Amino acid sequence: MVWGILVALMLGIHSIRQSIQSRRQWRQVFQSPVAMASSLILGVYFSIALIDSIHLKVVSDQSSPQSIESVEVTSNEFKISPALEGRVFSLLDAIFVHLLERSERTYSAPFALTEYSSSVQYLSNGDVEQVYLPLKYAGQHLKQINNNQLNVHSETISMSWDITEKTSGVFIVSVLVVVTILLLQLYLRLHILIFRAKSDEINKSIHLPWKTFYFTLFLIIFTGLWLYEMSHYYYVLGTDKVGQDVLYQSIKSIRTGVMIGLLTTLVMLPLALFLGISAGYFKGWIDDVIQYLYTTLNSIPGVLLIAAAVLVMQSILAQNQDWFGSTEERADLRLLFLILILGITSWTGLCRLLRAETLKLSQLEYVQSAKAFGLSGFKIITKHIMPNLMHLVLIALVLDFSGLVLAEAVLSYVGVGVDPTTPSWGNMINQARLEMAREPMVWWSLLSAFMFMFILVLAANLFSDRVQRVLDPRGKNE
Repeated sequence: MVWGILVALMLGIHSIRQSIQSRRQWRQVFQSPVAMASSLILGVYFSIALIDSIHLKVVSDQSSPQSIESVEVTSNEFKISPALEGRVFSLLDAIFVHLLERSERTYSAPFALTEYSSSVQYLSNGDVEQVYLPLKYAGQHLKQINNNQLNVHSETISMSWDITEKTSGVFIVSVLVVVTILLLQLYLRLHILIFRAKSDEINKSIHLPWKTFYFTLFLIIFTGLWLYEMSHYYYVLGTDKVGQDVLYQSIKSIRTGVMIGLLTTLVMLPLALFLGISAGYFKGWIDDVIQYLYTTLNSIPGVLLIAAAVLVMQSILAQNQDWFGSTEERADLRLLFLILILGITSWTGLCRLLRAETLKLSQLEYVQSAKAFGLSGFKIITKHIMPNLMHLVLIALVLDFSGLVLAEAVLSYVGVGVDPTTPSWGNMINQARLEMAREPMVWWSLLSAFMFMFILVLAANLFSDRVQRVLDPRGKNE
């Protein structure tokens, strides 16, 4: 399903390139600097979700049972870190394997060199004192030969200089990458101008906000490289109760949020299209049945309906343990069931919208003329009605995406969301409830989940707002 969405996206881009009107509309969408920046951010999130969806598993020999959820290779064919051996892992895990290989004892704050809470230590003379134990991995490269310890003042200065030096290096690399991309684009544009006739489309493409594009691209590359570089030496976003890196958990949660937002739309779209258009076009008893169906679903509180379906799903999974061979497969199966449940319960709004628009379109002259010429209902729907509904479908999908991402967080917070072993922002927020009540307060887990989710939802909302302004014909007249 994940790669099906990618194929559908590529086919959609190909279809847009074949239509002059579609190219003009999407050019208007990306002429907005906000839409350009938002699309780049959404592309980064989607790319991370795809990378995290490619799974591998290392086994000791060829005789091990095959897994349907992963590609298996033998240990003598694939050099892998001990932290990944014997488990299902994704390409994202392989990229951040250094975060999996190390684990602290308990909480530590962002960029801290000691644990967040003090511990009791017994001195050689029998006295007891409260001390902040140093971390095992963070800042180890700062230690000097002076008994492998530094005083607090010199340690802080060394860390400041180290962070500044590494940030400067990442800044230079990011500038070089962006400049290389810019030169490549200029070369391709010059090649088109020389070997092809100068067309109106090329002239119009100059009006795209390229400054915003490259500035946003620089910020994305710089932030990604900076986080990756710093994660080798510090805990950029701190550690959780069991000493796991919070940055790694936040990045791993991207797949869950993006997949629920995208795959749920893939589930609900066929239902909404088929039932909404059928109710608006055929009318009569078909319309009555479909209206009764989505009115009944809307009368049930959404959270209760989803919670009941999730509890039934959990009971089915508990009775069929042989469906999956690992905890990762079980977590993904529960994620798939949650996507199906959300899709089945969230199609009613789009269905009602499509029904109302189909009722209006079915009374227009060109539809009546098609009926008079004897065209079948199927051809009228596919040739005349459905193409005029696509702008509403696209607007509804991009608007519902952010709502579905937030729905996952809310459901996981109340305990009826994804599997507790699945990295998700909802699980991080749920675990942060007790952390916020402790003394001293552990705030970085909640802040990290909030920031990653906030950036995704904000980018989706800004992009959907621009799509609605351009594609909605009624909005242009207001």
